[in-house]
Amino acid sequence: MEKDEADRYQKLKDQLVEKELELHLFKLYHNERSIDELGDDLTRKNATLEKDTKKREKVEDELREKKKDQGKLGRELQKIEQKLKESDVELNKKRPLFIKAKEKTAHMVKKLEAAKKSLKQAKKVHETHAQEIQELERELDEVESKRMEYEERIEEESQSQGRDLELEESQVQEYNRLKEEAGKKAARYLQELDTINREQKSDQDKFDNEQRKKNELSASIKQKEQERADNKKRVDKLNEYIKTSTQAIKEQRDAEGRLAIEVATAKDRAAQINKELENIVQQLGEAKVDRNESSRQIRKAELLENLKRLFQGVHGRLLDLCEPSHKKYQVAITKVLGRYMDAIVCDSEKTAKDCIQYMKEQRIEPETFLPLDYVEVKPVNEKLREIRDPRNVHLVIDVIRYDPPTIKKALQFACGNALVCDTVEDARKTAFGLGERHKTVALDGTLFQKSGVISGGASDLKAKARRWDEKQLNQWKSKKEKLMEELKEQSKKMRKESELTTIRSQLKGLESRLKYSITDRDGTLNKVLSINDRDLTNYRNKLEQYEPRMAEIEARMTARADDIRQIKENMNGVEDEVFAQFCAQIGVANIRQYEERELRVQQERARKRLEFENQKSRLQNQLEYEKSRDSSGNVKKWEKAIKADENELEKLKNDEMRQMKVIDEEMRNQEKLKTQKITLKSQFDDMETDMNDVRKRLQTHQKELSTVQKSITAIETKLEQKKADRHSLLKTCKMEDILLPMERGSMEDISQDAETSSQMDTSQESQLPDSMSSQGAKAIYEKEARITIDYDDLDDNLKEVSSDELKKTTDHLNKAVADMQNTLQRINAPNMKALEKLDGVRNRLQTTSEEFELARRRAKKAKQAFERVKKERYDKFNACFEHVSSRIDDIYKALAKNQSAQAFLGPENPEEPYLDGVNYNCVAPGKRFRPMDNLSGGEKTVAALALLFAIHSFQPAPFFVLDEIDAALDNTNIGKVAQYIKDQAEGHFQCIVISLKEEFYNKADALVGIYPDQGDCIISNVLTLDLTEYPEHAGSSPTKPGR
Repeated sequence: MEKDEADRYQKLKDQLVEKELELHLFKLYHNERSIDELGDDLTRKNATLEKDTKKREKVEDELREKKKDQGKLGRELQKIEQKLKESDVELNKKRPLFIKAKEKTAHMVKKLEAAKKSLKQAKKVHETHAQEIQELERELDEVESKRMEYEERIEEESQSQGRDLELEESQVQEYNRLKEEAGKKAARYLQELDTINREQKSDQDKFDNEQRKKNELSASIKQKEQERADNKKRVDKLNEYIKTSTQAIKEQRDAEGRLAIEVATAKDRAAQINKELENIVQQLGEAKVDRNESSRQIRKAELLENLKRLFQGVHGRLLDLCEPSHKKYQVAITKVLGRYMDAIVCDSEKTAKDCIQYMKEQRIEPETFLPLDYVEVKPVNEKLREIRDPRNVHLVIDVIRYDPPTIKKALQFACGNALVCDTVEDARKTAFGLGERHKTVALDGTLFQKSGVISGGASDLKAKARRWDEKQLNQWKSKKEKLMEELKEQSKKMRKESELTTIRSQLKGLESRLKYSITDRDGTLNKVLSINDRDLTNYRNKLEQYEPRMAEIEARMTARADDIRQIKENMNGVEDEVFAQFCAQIGVANIRQYEERELRVQQERARKRLEFENQKSRLQNQLEYEKSRDSSGNVKKWEKAIKADENELEKLKNDEMRQMKVIDEEMRNQEKLKTQKITLKSQFDDMETDMNDVRKRLQTHQKELSTVQKSITAIETKLEQKKADRHSLLKTCKMEDILLPMERGSMEDISQDAETSSQMDTSQESQLPDSMSSQGAKAIYEKEARITIDYDDLDDNLKEVSSDELKKTTDHLNKAVADMQNTLQRINAPNMKALEKLDGVRNRLQTTSEEFELARRRAKKAKQAFERVKKERYDKFNACFEHVSSRIDDIYKALAKNQSAQAFLGPENPEEPYLDGVNYNCVAPGKRFRPMDNLSGGEKTVAALALLFAIHSFQPAPFFVLDEIDAALDNTNIGKVAQYIKDQAEGHFQCIVISLKEEFYNKADALVGIYPDQGDCIISNVLTLDLTEYPEHAGSSPTKPGR
């Protein structure tokens, strides 16, 4: 009975083993088939990847060539722009010369027109003058001809009268005798007549003289009237010139005003643009303070781009994925994020390890990674959001905007429960004054750690904080380019200042000429014309005075003529008496009839001759006066002036044409350059369009490549999973003693160590080299791939199961195995060795438990010892650090002899300060804060001595040896340092100082000198001098002799 049950039990066990073998063979068969299919897919994808990579490289080469060509075009464009700028400068230099030449030409044209007008008037005056002279000469000739005709007629009359009244000789003698007798008888009357005639002759001469003066005065009046007319014409010309000049000045002033406003506006705008450019350049410089450090940042950017391209799960740097909600939080957030600010955020630990492996292969410097599935984040303490006192306290993570939302975990890891406050006092109160310590930061970057460590803002913290503004770089660059273009335009306008100077000089010349013209016109009006009017008035007044004088003389002459007539009548009575008989003989009534006839003829002739003489004299005087007026000289003068002006105008026009040709040539050259610029700009834009097309194609290829890489990564992941499943199946078979039929290999080739490496604890794995576990698993998979399983025993129906029915068949086989296992479990099979095996297992369990407890105690003891040593290390370091950091400021103030000096220390790693460095910064007296590297040699020496004395104050040494510490110090700082050492040596330390400067060693208590002693060989000797015996040290307290 028991034997049957045992046989039946054994049969069931054999069936279970066969079923389990069938199940594992089925799983392994389909696993290997999946591996083969995935391998084929992977091969095809790799081929596609290689093909796409070549396409991408080809497009990249094309893009590089396009960039090279575009660079050449850009350089040519810059050269043309430089030439255009130089051409503008030359044109602006030459344009004022052309304007000046044009103004000179216009002025000379006006001057020539005025001269021609004056010549025309002078010619008209000259022609009038010549006509007057010809008229006078004609009149003079006509008077002379009339006089000659009169003389001839008188001659004829004399001859005819002589023939009629010719006396005989005896009668003539009788006439003479009688005339002499009558004369004697009328001597008294004759004497009176002579006296009266002399008086009459004198008055006649006066009358003639007055008449002549009157004529001369009339001529002077006529001359003054002509002069006055000429002056009036001059005034009219001056008025016309003043009007023209005033209009020209107005136009020039309008042009000057426009240019002045344009130049002033251009200067103001240029100043504003320069100020804006200075701010933008400063902002760009500050924003790019870290980017411009070296090519290291460029390599970092390229690394991030490559990682994003190669690995799907890389999000980017934490700095690029988030930003402060307000600009005032930039410094505080920068302080809290610290070294995580540039950390790379990725989705998984595997992605991070792949990135690290890639970086190792490429020999790239290390980076910090934040895998979102690996970092452990403490939950946010919601109570911290309810803090009301002090006000405006926020969680740091609450003042950060981030995208995508999945990176919140990384931010929580970097920020924790840190709080941000407005002021340092609020931050201190929040950190230590609310019953529970919190990590807080002020807006100025002052950080309060839970441990009590306080760190201030580093020197470059604000500069780093400005990296948040890098997103505005493109906008600033665009604005900078626009401002540069506008500055070029304003510079062109500003270069018109030379033209403005030319216009102002021309305006000054016009105003000067206008002033002289106005002065000349006013002088002519007020002075010359007034003198002319006054002279004319005087001449007319004098002319009016001649009429009464001439009338008076004429009246006297008329009265005297009556007296003469009476005397002549008396004389005639005497003559009548003497010539009575003689008159009867010749047949005349009286002798006077004969004499009067002769006398009348003589008087008439004399009067006629006098008229001719007077008329001739008047015409000759007038002709001489007219000839004395040199009107032809004025014509010649204006003709000469016109000829000179025409020659000058020709020169000026030639100069103007030459300047115009130069400007035209420059403008043609400029137009040519502008055309070249437009052509190159068009080519540049076309090249940019082509480059954009190439970039788009590159992005398309990049996307295709990324898609293929993602597919390859997915296939590799599936392949690794399938290999891991195969390894698990093989390991299960080995552990469960399921003997697999193999064509090659054995069960011993199946490794049992892979599970440990594949399921290693994450915290332990992070401490191993990055690729150790993956390399170990790969070696195991390669080893197990050499195992070939014989699937002949597997049913063909199970081999041909499709992928859709695979899960269903697997479940069916698993259910069959489970049913058989349940059946066996329900059967109580006899087992004689069960108790023996149980005792052995219990013994092994007890031994293992004891060993585990012993190992646990050793680990706990080691951990306690480690924590104790760590705490002791931290306490000792912190005790020294706190002492030094508290003492260094006082010592630095004492060394500098100035309370405004500051020195402070800050650990780089507040949690474990002994693992990293210590920041040491000083603020020299009267100066602003600067990094230690920017201090002078003397300031660095004083700072180093302050640090040395501060460290010494913690655990004082027996004495100091200071070797030429004053080398970089000036006399003032030497005195301060020497005095400090002297004061401290009185009770705190003693020192030996090696110094070559008198300002230092004259404060010592004793001097030791070393000198060579020349002899057969050089021997060093020593001199000592005790300075405490000298008067200046007499009042001081004794010090240690070793100093």
